[in-house]
Amino acid sequence: MNQAQFGKAPSGERLKRIEHSSNFRNGQFQNLNFTPTFAEDVSKFEMIRDGIFKISKRKAPSVSLPSVKTNLFDLDPQKDLLVWFGHSSYFMQIDGKKILVDPVFSGSASPFSFMVKSFKGSDVYSPEEIPPIDYLIITHDHWDHLDYKTVVELKPKVGKIITGLGTAAHFEHWGFDPKSIVELDWNESSILESGFKITATPGRHFTGRTFKRNQTIWCSFVFQSPSKKIFIGGDSGYDTHFEKIGAEHGPFDLALLECGQYNKSWKYIHMMPEQTVQAAIDLKAKTMMPVHWAKFALSLHAWDEPIQRVTKEAHRLDVPIIHPMIGELVDLSNFGTQTEWWKGIN
Repeated sequence: MNQAQFGKAPSGERLKRIEHSSNFRNGQFQNLNFTPTFAEDVSKFEMIRDGIFKISKRKAPSVSLPSVKTNLFDLDPQKDLLVWFGHSSYFMQIDGKKILVDPVFSGSASPFSFMVKSFKGSDVYSPEEIPPIDYLIITHDHWDHLDYKTVVELKPKVGKIITGLGTAAHFEHWGFDPKSIVELDWNESSILESGFKITATPGRHFTGRTFKRNQTIWCSFVFQSPSKKIFIGGDSGYDTHFEKIGAEHGPFDLALLECGQYNKSWKYIHMMPEQTVQAAIDLKAKTMMPVHWAKFALSLHAWDEPIQRVTKEAHRLDVPIIHPMIGELVDLSNFGTQTEWWKGIN
């Protein structure tokens, strides 16, 4: 636990700020509504049984996933663009600013490289292939969102870091300049520079890199630029906060929402795919993009079940959806035709 990748617990002034947060009670951050880790109707026996007997034989793809390699150093600076790296990692260029969200390029979502390995073909980018970043956004400190090896290698390229209360302690421990970190509680905003604003908004989840949970807060974010408004969802179970965020901050040009690693046993902390579509509706999103899939197997379902279910529901409800291939360049002003690239992959 003393190894660098585990980070550091908040202390000093950062801890005082946490203790004064209305979202921090009884020694930990709390969700807006009652959120048990496991559903009330699930027994320990069922959890063990499902973990042994109900893991899909297609939990990971049997072949290397297809991808497109985009040179991120050679982008048209006048265009608003997005590139997805699989799971919840993605790059955006908006109004000339370069934004990187929850990058994981180490090949593992774990403190140890031999555990929770990424799918074959999903690691087509490395930190060396990422250009200088204006804003690095970290939604929470779970291993599949905050990757020690990746962020340390990116350190010379990062301008500002935006994250939730408590997570700054990890970055300071890893040698980042405290002045470069913007640490927000839910519903707090920061003017990053003229025309660029970010607001931390709630999620329904939990945090922790060690055995002690919820000492840092989990966030979604509203990112506003002169021409775009983007919802960065992070991890969240479905709840009333989506509708509230939509009423206060919507409509959104694009909502990036988790869709994957769900299970009925932990339905409160990860949405089912159909709920992901409802969340997009609640947010008043003009277009939605499902993330949190196609890189790591953190649940029991088949690797492509999330995208199959979410696209079916989006089409049923006539909700515009994009689902680019890993590395594919997406024009945020003209999404174009989407291909169902996952079909035919076992």
